[in-house]
Amino acid sequence: MKKVLYIPLDDRPVNLDDVILQGKAAGIAVITPPAADIRNRMDTEKTDSGTTLLTTSSPVLGSPAKIRQFIRDNADAADGIIIAADMLVYGGLIGSRRLRAEEVAAYPDYDETAADLLDVIREIKQTHPNKPLYVLDTIMRMATNTFVEGTSLDVYNEARTFAQQPRQAAADLAGVLAGYDVKPDGTLFPETVTFDKTHYYNARRHKLQTNYYLLDQLARQGFIDFLAIGVDDSYIQGIQANEIELVERCINEWLGGSEGQNPDRAVILPEADGLGHSLLARMVDHFYRRGGQTSYAIRYYGPDGSTIINAYEYMNLHQNILRHIDIIGGEVTAEQPDVEIVVITAADQAAEAVSRVESNRASRLPTVVVECTGYVANASATEALLGTSAAGSLLGYSSWNTYGNRTGLALGMAHARYAYLVSEKHPSSLAAATNAHGSLLFKRFLKDYYYKTLAITEIRSYSNAHSLYANVTANQHMLLLNSPEDYAYLTELLRKRMQTHTATLAATAAFGIGTAHPSQAVRDISRGRWKLASYDEATLEPSNPDFIWGRAFEITLQPAVTLD
Repeated sequence: MKKVLYIPLDDRPVNLDDVILQGKAAGIAVITPPAADIRNRMDTEKTDSGTTLLTTSSPVLGSPAKIRQFIRDNADAADGIIIAADMLVYGGLIGSRRLRAEEVAAYPDYDETAADLLDVIREIKQTHPNKPLYVLDTIMRMATNTFVEGTSLDVYNEARTFAQQPRQAAADLAGVLAGYDVKPDGTLFPETVTFDKTHYYNARRHKLQTNYYLLDQLARQGFIDFLAIGVDDSYIQGIQANEIELVERCINEWLGGSEGQNPDRAVILPEADGLGHSLLARMVDHFYRRGGQTSYAIRYYGPDGSTIINAYEYMNLHQNILRHIDIIGGEVTAEQPDVEIVVITAADQAAEAVSRVESNRASRLPTVVVECTGYVANASATEALLGTSAAGSLLGYSSWNTYGNRTGLALGMAHARYAYLVSEKHPSSLAAATNAHGSLLFKRFLKDYYYKTLAITEIRSYSNAHSLYANVTANQHMLLLNSPEDYAYLTELLRKRMQTHTATLAATAAFGIGTAHPSQAVRDISRGRWKLASYDEATLEPSNPDFIWGRAFEITLQPAVTLD
């Protein structure tokens, strides 16, 4: 079994648990640092006055020094390496967004400690030149953190609106760093109300120089085999525009790119939480396919993706999908694809999409579904999918969070699984991997729809109605903003609801567990012929679901599915 050393963005399930399970579904052991070293949490302390929350403090971040040592200690045993720069330098995604009171020095001397941490990438690549080494990085999002070192939802909202305003165009790193506060007409922006804009700019200056260091000192010099840069929480204009153009220019001039992309060396796109999935899929492809590219056709059911831009992204949906295909190492074709991507962009065309999934199942064309009808999974579209046994044979599915996230999760899942299915021949390995894939597919529906569309509404309603404070939205940080008794109630409510939803999902036609006609998943693909396995059991430990970050938005959820 191949082993991949993986440093995640943070310890949220989308960046950690799901990637580990994705690896198991492709016969890969994913090696991750100790939980304590990558632990990320929002503020853990608060001050208040009666029913007014005054401030919060004391977030928990990962340990960059321990992460660097973990990489050094485990690189020998790994067959490939994936490193999230945000964790290596800042202790995680929230650490990379922290407002900075101190002024940031100019590149390349912006931060000696950050450079030393990043240089472990050079060190490992020099020691292991034949091991694939991929890096994922993010352009700092427009908004600040929420409930990290006192930042509130008001700070988040003002920062995002403030950052959406266009800046004067800049051509190089120095120009971008100096121009954060300059409007297109050359005047300066007014002072902000809920946060210090200078501290915000300092944070951006530090993060952009980390982006630049990776490109200039590491990717440019050949120490990174592939670099995926995600623009987190973006917009069609604003403070990120110059940063994006700078990165694209570097990819063109230093890495042989065209129009800011090079599918062989570096890609930038609107995304963050799906990058781990995508790079693991590229790694699996490297191990199994050995240069043979998996081809994809894209079919839209609803408006064409070229006409859709998500509110948190700067690139249209079709471009986003193409860039994800670049990251995973696939190619696009209109004729005889290896895998078809069914993208649902209108709920009223879900029936047609389901018909296509069923047709593909009958003709043995592997399929992945990305549902992009809104901010959360659409009930009618999802229920239509769950109403067909063909959904149980999907190689990938997601409707989680932004369209970029959904695409990264679904395509990463499908690409890794396909590479494994057409390569592996050992029955015991295939059986274990099929159970892992079935568990991950089941989880995507259970979490993306049954939790994020259905159960979360009740959770948020109760949390907000029982807030300890009148000036906040409690479900944003239930651990601090609800009483211990109400938090315990919410946890128990979550666990009860997810047990019910697990049973409901198991009995749908998509899985058919416990019915006379269980659905089937693909166990093996040999010369275009499928061997199938029937869904047999789905369980969820009663104590498993939990609010990992103490907020309603994200939960741990680890259903276990077996097939025979």
